[in-house]
Amino acid sequence: MAHHLFSEGMTATEEAASDLLKLRTLFVNTVFIGEPGRRGWVLVDTGMPGFQDSILSIAEARYPGPPSAIILTHGHFDHVGTVIGLIQHWDSPVYAHPLELPFLTGRQDYPPADPSVGGGLLAGISFLYPNDAIDLDDRVQPLPADGTVPGAPGWSWLHTPGHTPGHVSLFRSADRMLVSGDAIISVKQESALDVIQQDGEIHGPPTYFTTDWAAAKRSVELLAEYRPAAAVTGHGPVLRGAELEHQLQRLAKRFDELAIPKEGKYV
Repeated sequence: MAHHLFSEGMTATEEAASDLLKLRTLFVNTVFIGEPGRRGWVLVDTGMPGFQDSILSIAEARYPGPPSAIILTHGHFDHVGTVIGLIQHWDSPVYAHPLELPFLTGRQDYPPADPSVGGGLLAGISFLYPNDAIDLDDRVQPLPADGTVPGAPGWSWLHTPGHTPGHVSLFRSADRMLVSGDAIISVKQESALDVIQQDGEIHGPPTYFTTDWAAAKRSVELLAEYRPAAAVTGHGPVLRGAELEHQLQRLAKRFDELAIPKEGKYV
């Protein structure tokens, strides 16, 4: 019953390209990469707990078989919420950056959230958010050192740390598509009202879980150099075109002022 209440009406899909579909689970996105009707696709992040059925129903309607791989941008609870159930169902391999593996194999918990930053309801209750490691044991393996993305030809992974040590974003140079995880997001994640409205403005990573702001700044500057044509972020709607370009360049140039909290335990 709780699962039904939690997930009912809490999902929405949005296409960034014919082979790039975003599914919002409550307040966090999971991404399907691959042409509909074809085998060989990947799932990026697995959303909030309680949404496994939503992910499976889209996957089964869209593709004739399981994903070639599940790619995790990082291991925070809202990005790995259904991963254990999905690998039990699909038997697909899971990949993450080597620096993220301690948090995905039960060896190290994330630092606790800082509810003092961000000035919004979701930041204020962030002390409730789980920060403990999950244990995927040998089901998770490091992403290839050559920057390729298993199961997704034409895509590269970029190390974009700051929000977590092993955070990655994915980029496809052919059409400059970006899947950014939480390195940049397109909603003010600290504010419940902004999350409900999903109004689409580029922000730095969610403040309450970001522990290395110098690295986070370098990651935004790196993504800005790639000049993405469209961005599917970890939270918020798809952004594209001139508006994305303008907002991302602005964030990169004024990151200290626009993204970094004035005070907080990780500042």
